[in-house]
Amino acid sequence: MIRRLAILILALAASLSAAAAQGFPQGFRTPADLVRASLVAEPAAVAGAQPFTLAVRMQIKPGWHVYWRNPGDSGLPPEVTWTLPAGFNAGAIRWPAPERIPIATLMNYGYEGEVTLLVPVTPPPSLDPADPVRIQAKLTYLVCETECVPGSADLALTLPVGKAEPDPASAALFARARAALPVPALWPLRLSSQGDTLRLDFAATGLKPEALRNAAYFPYAETAIDNAAAQVMTVDETGLHLTLARSSPTDPVPTALPGVLTVDEVDAAGTRRLAFAYGDEPVLPAAAAPAPTAPNPASTAPATSDFDALTLATAAAFAFLGGLILNLMPCVFPVLSIKVLSLVRHAGEGPARLRLHGLAYTAGVLASFLALAAALIGLKSGGAAIGWGFQLQSPAVVAGLAYLLFAMGLSLSGAVHVGGRLAGLGDGLTRRAGLSGSFFTGVLATLVATPCTAPFMGSAVGFALTQSAGVALAVFASLGLGLALPFLLLTLWPPALRALPRPGAWMETLKQVLAFPVYATVAWLIWVLAQQVDPRGQLAALIGLVLVGFAAWAWEHGRAAAPRTGRIAQAAAALALIAVASLAVTLPRSSAAPAAQAAADGVEPFTQARLDALLDAHRPVFVDMTAAWCITCAVNEATSLNTRAVRSAMAERGVTYMKGDWTNQNPEITRLLEKHGRSGVPLYLLYTGTGEPQVLPQILTEGTVLAALEAVPAAAGRSAALAR
Repeated sequence: MIRRLAILILALAASLSAAAAQGFPQGFRTPADLVRASLVAEPAAVAGAQPFTLAVRMQIKPGWHVYWRNPGDSGLPPEVTWTLPAGFNAGAIRWPAPERIPIATLMNYGYEGEVTLLVPVTPPPSLDPADPVRIQAKLTYLVCETECVPGSADLALTLPVGKAEPDPASAALFARARAALPVPALWPLRLSSQGDTLRLDFAATGLKPEALRNAAYFPYAETAIDNAAAQVMTVDETGLHLTLARSSPTDPVPTALPGVLTVDEVDAAGTRRLAFAYGDEPVLPAAAAPAPTAPNPASTAPATSDFDALTLATAAAFAFLGGLILNLMPCVFPVLSIKVLSLVRHAGEGPARLRLHGLAYTAGVLASFLALAAALIGLKSGGAAIGWGFQLQSPAVVAGLAYLLFAMGLSLSGAVHVGGRLAGLGDGLTRRAGLSGSFFTGVLATLVATPCTAPFMGSAVGFALTQSAGVALAVFASLGLGLALPFLLLTLWPPALRALPRPGAWMETLKQVLAFPVYATVAWLIWVLAQQVDPRGQLAALIGLVLVGFAAWAWEHGRAAAPRTGRIAQAAAALALIAVASLAVTLPRSSAAPAAQAAADGVEPFTQARLDALLDAHRPVFVDMTAAWCITCAVNEATSLNTRAVRSAMAERGVTYMKGDWTNQNPEITRLLEKHGRSGVPLYLLYTGTGEPQVLPQILTEGTVLAALEAVPAAAGRSAALAR
């Protein structure tokens, strides 16, 4: 592996130097005559819920080559990053059988002349016939002769919505591409070790030695064999046999060697190339009876969802427990602190009035949860790839919430008193007896609770979003009732209220102290917003805070001024708030992917294609699905994932750490969440290299993570970096 990396670095350096000498500037793109890439669709139109196939066609200049999924001794495979409409799902690349390409003392695996990579795509159930489907792809690759040149291409096509029938113009291309794919294994395979070599025995009785030539085996794992060593073929009455040199004889003998077998068959009609795919299940040792091979279940088999065994009753119970636990989550703390002060102030009121406050708060929570559920159900039925907390993927919602909490903080600090009809939006939450204040507090509690996913809650919400609208609304109502219950019980049970201290002067000090956790939440929301917008958007968001402060000052100044001056001041406050609203809804999104920054910390950004490649190579992987607005995720990272003990354990076992950032919408992340019965972050998956992943709890401890990593065998001499 080290030799491969060194050779690749030298090749790239040489190619860049040669390119500079020929007049290409640093950072140049591949000349168009080396690789001509195009994106082709098999059907002439797309229909809802009817999968179709795309082809990434690469026409390569004679003498040059690109690489297979395992490039061999040097090189990098092509990668495709998709930009698809909401609800569309692109599968893994289907790789044609490669060729052995010798370069000096090295052996590469790849393609010359032309290669077509097929990718299955599944559209959502319903599509708008008036809205054509726009598909974009970023292709990156390395093309080599004796030197290597990195290249990229921006590909795009637009397809109408209609009857999904094959396009005659592309039929021949797709027929050739499918003919180049390996077919399922024809002959059972047995693996054995003989000193420094591996022996592959393919049980194919009745073969004629003179009819087979040039057999070669291409393992999916990059370090399984000495790629440049000769592969010795023999044919006898028991079948076809290949002897391969091991890359490192001191390593443990592999129990599996998934890959592709190619062989030339010669008959009267000429020579044709055959290719067979041997899946990622462990092949049997020589002494055991053969069994059919199968693909790696971790990458191809349907996952067993957490909610497969749930019923409406259990899902509602889980949702209720999750709602109760949400009251203890850090995202809800600022609102609860305000309600504590409100309860103290209302402690002297009559029991009937207090019950009304509790019911109004509960009504606000339930109305908000049902509204969120209706929005989720409606958007998902339209094909949108969203989940729990989806509204915080909108910069306008995040900015609006930050401005509202900032205004509340100013009210708690005594900088402004918002009275009259605006009681429910500010100071009325803590000082007025109006039921609108309690109702609005329930709405606000729901909004600030959405960045958190409590235990039990993930499975319940995931179940709800796979059921009918009535069932989903019932589960979300149970979740809201769990969140509202503690405050409701305090108002329904007078002895609990009598235990609270009596109102007094100390409340003004407490009220001002409680402003600071609100300000801290504002700071956190602005930080979240910085992950979603560009620098101009950050400046606009900060100006919005200044305008909120100005509006508060003008409003308060107008209250104490003469009538005419007061009206002018309050009009200025209203204009400032209108400007704040305009800023919030026009914040420009950032074009940069936040996950790209993760690589600098030794963490790979998540893509489904990269995860599939690691699983195909039996590499252990830890997947962390997170978002900037998820406080639970941030706490888990700080206390349980970024500790020295956990990172050392991952390095010792060669575990690749992948992070998926759901701060902004990402259909690939949404699909993985749904596959494991979740509708929101966090989600933690540990792939040990074989079989289904272990789903870790949503609330982590360092001990929990270390105990899970014990299931991954130590990789002697291999670090997480080399494991990639």
